[in-house]
Amino acid sequence: MRAFGPSPSAAEIEALARAALLALPEPFAGHLTGVVLQVEEFADEEVLAELGIDDPFDLTGLYSGRPLTQRSVSDSGALPDRILLYRRPLLDEWAAEGEDLEALISHVLVHEVGHHFGFSDADMHALEGEAP
Repeated sequence: MRAFGPSPSAAEIEALARAALLALPEPFAGHLTGVVLQVEEFADEEVLAELGIDDPFDLTGLYSGRPLTQRSVSDSGALPDRILLYRRPLLDEWAAEGEDLEALISHVLVHEVGHHFGFSDADMHALEGEAP
């Protein structure tokens, strides 16, 4: 019989996400050095309202910043780009889908990294559909 322990903590989720970041190949990894990675329990009400999301469990991750494709040499004074992972929605999806937690975190992280590089959700879904 399997023994169930406590849910992975925010620090454990962050460690898995950092490992996934380290596994990204160049040239992608080199463009992520200034991106801040954070793990929070849920997105705040303001973010959910801005995105038109009613259920906080529907948002597992978010890229906050200006995509590389929209930057200019004259840009200055901006806050650092951030990738936020939301612990409780990630754990809920993990429990519901039965997927490997590391794979789920990596998938969400890569999706948010895609936004950093200027890909839309539609672009990323199309690329995923083409993957073997």
